[in-house]
Amino acid sequence: MAPPRPVSLDEIESIAIGAWILGTGGGGSPYLALLNLRRLYREGTVVSLMDPADLADEDRVAVVSNMGAPLVGQERLTDPRTIAQAVRMMEDVIGQRFRAVMSLEIGGGNSLQPFMAAALLDLPVVDADCMGRAFPEAQMTSFAIHDLQMYPLTLVDVRDNAVVVARAASWKWMERLSRTACVAVGSIASTCKAPRTGKEVKECAILYSTSKALRIGHAVRAARRAHEDPIQAVLTLEGGLRLFAGKIQDVDRRATEGFLRGTATIDGLDD
Repeated sequence: MAPPRPVSLDEIESIAIGAWILGTGGGGSPYLALLNLRRLYREGTVVSLMDPADLADEDRVAVVSNMGAPLVGQERLTDPRTIAQAVRMMEDVIGQRFRAVMSLEIGGGNSLQPFMAAALLDLPVVDADCMGRAFPEAQMTSFAIHDLQMYPLTLVDVRDNAVVVARAASWKWMERLSRTACVAVGSIASTCKAPRTGKEVKECAILYSTSKALRIGHAVRAARRAHEDPIQAVLTLEGGLRLFAGKIQDVDRRATEGFLRGTATIDGLDD
Protein backbone atom coordinates (compact mmCIF):
# COMPACT_ATOMS: atom_id res chain seq x y z
CA MET A 1 0.00 0.00 0.00
CA ALA A 2 1.59 3.25 -1.17
CA PRO A 3 1.02 6.51 0.70
CA PRO A 4 -0.99 9.24 -1.10
CA ARG A 5 1.31 11.12 -3.46
CA PRO A 6 1.68 14.92 -3.43
CA VAL A 7 0.03 16.74 -6.34
CA SER A 8 1.89 19.73 -7.72
CA LEU A 9 0.21 22.99 -8.69
CA ASP A 10 1.27 22.33 -12.30
CA GLU A 11 -0.67 19.06 -12.16
CA ILE A 12 -3.71 20.83 -10.77
CA GLU A 13 -3.54 23.25 -13.71
CA SER A 14 -3.67 20.22 -16.03
CA ILE A 15 -6.52 18.60 -14.08
CA ALA A 16 -8.56 21.78 -14.54
CA ILE A 17 -8.08 21.66 -18.33
CA GLY A 18 -8.86 17.95 -18.53
CA ALA A 19 -11.95 18.43 -16.39
CA TRP A 20 -13.23 21.12 -18.75
CA ILE A 21 -13.05 18.57 -21.56
CA LEU A 22 -14.57 15.70 -19.56
CA GLY A 23 -17.44 18.00 -18.58
CA THR A 24 -18.54 18.04 -22.23
CA GLY A 25 -20.09 21.47 -21.73
CA GLY A 26 -21.45 20.84 -18.22
CA GLY A 27 -20.23 21.22 -14.67
CA GLY A 28 -19.27 24.87 -14.78
CA SER A 29 -15.83 26.40 -14.93
CA PRO A 30 -12.95 25.20 -12.75
CA TYR A 31 -11.32 28.64 -13.01
CA LEU A 32 -12.42 30.12 -9.66
CA ALA A 33 -11.46 26.96 -7.78
CA LEU A 34 -8.12 27.04 -9.60
CA LEU A 35 -7.54 30.61 -8.38
CA ASN A 36 -8.22 29.48 -4.81
CA LEU A 37 -5.82 26.57 -5.15
CA ARG A 38 -3.10 28.79 -6.57
CA ARG A 39 -3.41 30.96 -3.46
CA LEU A 40 -3.40 27.96 -1.11
CA TYR A 41 -0.31 26.53 -2.79
CA ARG A 42 1.46 29.91 -2.57
CA GLU A 43 0.77 29.76 1.16
CA GLY A 44 2.50 26.36 1.38
CA THR A 45 -0.40 23.92 1.11
CA VAL A 46 0.12 20.70 -0.84
CA VAL A 47 -2.72 18.25 -1.50
CA SER A 48 -2.17 14.51 -1.99
CA LEU A 49 -3.89 12.08 -4.37
CA MET A 50 -4.85 8.65 -3.04
CA ASP A 51 -5.19 5.44 -5.04
CA PRO A 52 -8.70 4.10 -4.35
CA ALA A 53 -7.24 0.60 -4.07
CA ASP A 54 -5.49 1.76 -0.89
CA LEU A 55 -8.78 2.52 0.88
CA ALA A 56 -9.70 0.08 3.63
CA ASP A 57 -13.20 -1.32 3.23
CA GLU A 58 -14.34 0.41 6.41
CA ASP A 59 -12.80 3.83 5.62
CA ARG A 60 -15.26 6.70 5.31
CA VAL A 61 -15.00 8.94 2.25
CA ALA A 62 -16.62 12.37 1.83
CA VAL A 63 -18.17 13.00 -1.60
CA VAL A 64 -18.17 16.74 -2.26
CA SER A 65 -19.44 19.16 -4.88
CA ASN A 66 -20.80 22.58 -5.53
CA MET A 67 -24.50 22.45 -6.37
CA GLY A 68 -26.47 24.95 -8.41
CA ALA A 69 -26.35 26.96 -11.61
CA PRO A 70 -22.81 27.62 -12.91
CA LEU A 71 -23.90 31.02 -14.24
CA VAL A 72 -24.80 32.07 -10.69
CA GLY A 73 -21.50 30.69 -9.43
CA GLN A 74 -19.61 33.20 -11.55
CA GLU A 75 -20.98 36.02 -9.39
CA ARG A 76 -21.98 34.48 -6.03
CA LEU A 77 -18.76 32.74 -5.13
CA THR A 78 -18.08 29.82 -2.84
CA ASP A 79 -14.62 29.20 -1.41
CA PRO A 80 -12.58 26.47 0.29
CA ARG A 81 -14.13 27.28 3.69
CA THR A 82 -17.67 26.44 2.59
CA ILE A 83 -16.81 23.06 1.07
CA ALA A 84 -14.70 22.20 4.13
CA GLN A 85 -17.58 23.25 6.38
CA ALA A 86 -19.95 20.91 4.54
CA VAL A 87 -17.54 18.02 5.20
CA ARG A 88 -17.10 18.85 8.89
CA MET A 89 -20.87 19.18 9.28
CA MET A 90 -21.31 15.71 7.77
CA GLU A 91 -18.78 14.32 10.25
CA ASP A 92 -20.88 15.77 13.07
CA VAL A 93 -24.03 14.21 11.60
CA ILE A 94 -22.61 10.69 11.27
CA GLY A 95 -20.33 10.84 14.32
CA GLN A 96 -17.25 9.66 12.37
CA ARG A 97 -14.16 11.22 10.81
CA PHE A 98 -13.40 10.88 7.10
CA ARG A 99 -10.30 9.15 5.76
CA ALA A 100 -10.40 11.08 2.48
CA VAL A 101 -12.49 13.21 0.15
CA MET A 102 -13.50 12.61 -3.47
CA SER A 103 -15.28 14.43 -6.26
CA LEU A 104 -18.91 13.85 -7.09
CA GLU A 105 -18.15 14.52 -10.76
CA ILE A 106 -14.85 14.94 -12.58
CA GLY A 107 -16.33 17.19 -15.28
CA GLY A 108 -16.02 20.96 -14.91
CA GLY A 109 -15.59 22.89 -11.68
CA ASN A 110 -16.41 20.07 -9.29
CA SER A 111 -13.18 18.34 -10.26
CA LEU A 112 -11.30 20.76 -7.98
CA GLN A 113 -13.77 21.01 -5.10
CA PRO A 114 -12.25 18.04 -3.23
CA PHE A 115 -8.80 19.60 -3.57
CA MET A 116 -10.04 22.77 -1.88
CA ALA A 117 -11.65 20.78 0.93
CA ALA A 118 -8.56 18.58 1.29
CA ALA A 119 -6.31 21.63 1.51
CA LEU A 120 -8.11 22.89 4.61
CA LEU A 121 -8.91 19.52 6.20
CA ASP A 122 -5.51 17.87 5.68
CA LEU A 123 -7.05 14.88 3.93
CA PRO A 124 -6.06 13.14 0.67
CA VAL A 125 -8.21 13.24 -2.47
CA VAL A 126 -9.30 9.84 -3.79
CA ASP A 127 -8.57 9.31 -7.50
CA ALA A 128 -12.21 8.67 -8.43
CA ASP A 129 -15.63 10.22 -8.96
CA CYS A 130 -19.11 8.80 -9.52
CA MET A 131 -19.87 9.93 -13.06
CA GLY A 132 -16.77 10.17 -15.28
CA ARG A 133 -18.04 13.47 -16.70
CA ALA A 134 -20.50 16.17 -15.54
CA PHE A 135 -24.18 15.55 -14.85
CA PRO A 136 -27.23 17.53 -13.67
CA GLU A 137 -29.10 15.32 -11.16
CA ALA A 138 -28.29 13.04 -8.22
CA GLN A 139 -30.02 9.91 -9.55
CA MET A 140 -27.61 9.77 -12.53
CA THR A 141 -24.48 8.73 -10.61
CA SER A 142 -22.82 5.33 -10.39
CA PHE A 143 -23.73 5.26 -6.69
CA ALA A 144 -27.40 5.66 -7.61
CA ILE A 145 -27.12 2.94 -10.26
CA HIS A 146 -25.77 0.60 -7.56
CA ASP A 147 -28.69 1.65 -5.32
CA LEU A 148 -26.50 2.83 -2.44
CA GLN A 149 -28.00 4.88 0.38
CA MET A 150 -28.58 8.48 -0.74
CA TYR A 151 -28.72 10.24 2.62
CA PRO A 152 -27.72 12.21 4.65
CA LEU A 153 -26.61 15.31 2.75
CA THR A 154 -25.19 18.57 4.11
CA LEU A 155 -25.42 21.92 2.31
CA VAL A 156 -23.67 25.19 3.21
CA ASP A 157 -23.59 28.62 1.57
CA VAL A 158 -21.29 31.63 1.97
CA ARG A 159 -23.74 33.38 4.32
CA ASP A 160 -23.33 30.48 6.78
CA ASN A 161 -26.76 29.07 6.06
CA ALA A 162 -26.67 25.30 6.58
CA VAL A 163 -29.09 22.49 5.75
CA VAL A 164 -29.08 18.76 6.53
CA VAL A 165 -31.24 16.44 4.47
CA ALA A 166 -31.59 13.64 7.02
CA ARG A 167 -33.56 11.18 4.91
CA ALA A 168 -34.98 10.81 1.40
CA ALA A 169 -37.27 8.18 -0.04
CA SER A 170 -35.20 7.78 -3.22
CA TRP A 171 -32.38 9.31 -5.21
CA LYS A 172 -34.92 11.38 -7.13
CA TRP A 173 -36.36 12.67 -3.86
CA MET A 174 -32.86 13.54 -2.65
CA GLU A 175 -32.40 15.55 -5.83
CA ARG A 176 -35.69 17.40 -5.27
CA LEU A 177 -35.07 18.17 -1.60
CA SER A 178 -31.46 19.29 -1.97
CA ARG A 179 -32.22 21.29 -5.13
CA THR A 180 -35.02 23.13 -3.31
CA ALA A 181 -32.62 24.08 -0.53
CA CYS A 182 -30.01 25.16 -3.08
CA VAL A 183 -32.47 27.43 -4.89
CA ALA A 184 -33.53 28.94 -1.54
CA VAL A 185 -29.98 30.10 -0.78
CA GLY A 186 -29.45 31.60 -4.23
CA SER A 187 -28.82 28.63 -6.56
CA ILE A 188 -25.24 27.98 -5.48
CA ALA A 189 -24.02 26.05 -2.43
CA SER A 190 -21.34 23.65 -1.24
CA THR A 191 -22.49 20.11 -0.45
CA CYS A 192 -21.24 16.88 1.06
CA LYS A 193 -23.23 13.98 -0.29
CA ALA A 194 -24.05 10.72 1.46
CA PRO A 195 -20.80 9.33 2.93
CA ARG A 196 -19.35 6.29 1.25
CA THR A 197 -17.25 3.44 2.59
CA GLY A 198 -13.96 2.44 1.05
CA LYS A 199 -15.62 -0.76 -0.17
CA GLU A 200 -18.40 1.21 -1.89
CA VAL A 201 -15.90 3.51 -3.59
CA LYS A 202 -13.79 0.61 -4.86
CA GLU A 203 -16.82 -1.29 -6.16
CA CYS A 204 -19.15 1.48 -7.37
CA ALA A 205 -17.16 4.62 -8.24
CA ILE A 206 -15.53 5.60 -11.53
CA LEU A 207 -11.93 4.90 -10.62
CA TYR A 208 -8.86 6.93 -11.65
CA SER A 209 -10.91 9.69 -13.28
CA THR A 210 -8.73 12.41 -11.72
CA SER A 211 -5.66 10.83 -13.31
CA LYS A 212 -7.56 10.75 -16.60
CA ALA A 213 -8.27 14.49 -16.38
CA LEU A 214 -4.59 15.02 -15.56
CA ARG A 215 -3.44 13.07 -18.65
CA ILE A 216 -5.82 14.96 -20.92
CA GLY A 217 -4.75 18.30 -19.50
CA HIS A 218 -1.08 17.43 -19.92
CA ALA A 219 -1.72 16.44 -23.56
CA VAL A 220 -3.49 19.74 -24.30
CA ARG A 221 -0.75 21.84 -22.71
CA ALA A 222 2.02 19.90 -24.45
CA ALA A 223 0.28 20.36 -27.82
CA ARG A 224 -0.07 24.10 -27.24
CA ARG A 225 3.61 24.44 -26.33
CA ALA A 226 4.53 22.59 -29.52
CA HIS A 227 2.07 24.70 -31.58
CA GLU A 228 0.16 21.54 -32.48
CA ASP A 229 -3.56 20.79 -32.56
CA PRO A 230 -4.72 20.19 -28.94
CA ILE A 231 -7.95 18.57 -30.15
CA GLN A 232 -6.02 15.98 -32.10
CA ALA A 233 -3.77 15.44 -29.09
CA VAL A 234 -6.80 14.50 -26.97
CA LEU A 235 -8.24 12.29 -29.70
CA THR A 236 -4.94 10.44 -30.04
CA LEU A 237 -4.57 10.00 -26.28
CA GLU A 238 -8.11 8.73 -25.68
CA GLY A 239 -8.81 6.97 -28.97
CA GLY A 240 -11.47 9.53 -29.90
CA LEU A 241 -13.09 10.38 -33.22
CA ARG A 242 -13.60 13.86 -34.67
CA LEU A 243 -17.25 13.95 -35.81
CA PHE A 244 -17.31 17.50 -37.18
CA ALA A 245 -15.65 20.89 -36.90
CA GLY A 246 -17.63 24.05 -36.29
CA LYS A 247 -17.71 27.57 -34.95
CA ILE A 248 -20.01 28.73 -32.16
CA GLN A 249 -22.36 31.30 -33.63
CA ASP A 250 -24.65 32.00 -30.68
CA VAL A 251 -25.20 30.96 -27.05
CA ASP A 252 -28.33 31.59 -25.00
CA ARG A 253 -28.08 30.77 -21.27
CA ARG A 254 -30.43 31.23 -18.33
CA ALA A 255 -30.48 30.13 -14.69
CA THR A 256 -33.75 28.49 -13.69
CA GLU A 257 -34.78 26.13 -10.86
CA GLY A 258 -31.18 25.75 -9.73
CA PHE A 259 -29.91 24.76 -13.18
CA LEU A 260 -28.20 26.49 -16.07
CA ARG A 261 -30.22 25.86 -19.23
CA GLY A 262 -29.79 27.13 -22.74
CA THR A 263 -29.00 26.50 -26.37
CA ALA A 264 -25.96 26.86 -28.61
CA THR A 265 -25.86 27.35 -32.37
CA ILE A 266 -22.80 25.93 -34.14
CA ASP A 267 -21.99 26.54 -37.80
CA GLY A 268 -20.16 23.67 -39.46
CA LEU A 269 -16.77 24.38 -41.03
CA ASP A 270 -16.38 21.12 -42.93
CA ASP A 271 -17.26 20.78 -46.60
